Amino acid sequence: MLQDLGGEIYKTWSEEQRREEIAKLVQGYKTGLPLEILCMVATSIAGNPVKAKKHLKALLTIKERKAAVAKAGTNEEAQALIRSYLI
Repeated sequence: MLQDLGGEIYKTWSEEQRREEIAKLVQGYKTGLPLEILCMVATSIAGNPVKAKKHLKALLTIKERKAAVAKAGTNEEAQALIRSYLI
C-alpha cells in the first residue's frame, strides 16, 4: 500500500536517521510538497502517527504549523488531518 511506502526499510533506521529524513520532507513541503503527502510519508518513516507528529512539531515552528493549517483550505477532512498532525 502507498501508506506503508518503504515501511520495512524505515524500521531498520535509528531515530536520528528518521528525523533527518523527515527534515528533508519538511524542506520539500516548504518548496511545494503537499502537506497531506508530508504527513503520510512522515508517518511511514516515523513508524506511526504519534511519532510523526512529534518530529513534525519539532521541525516546524508554531507559526509555520498554524500557517499550514490555515493554508489547508475549507476541505474539512484535510483540515482535520492537518490539525491532528500539527496542532
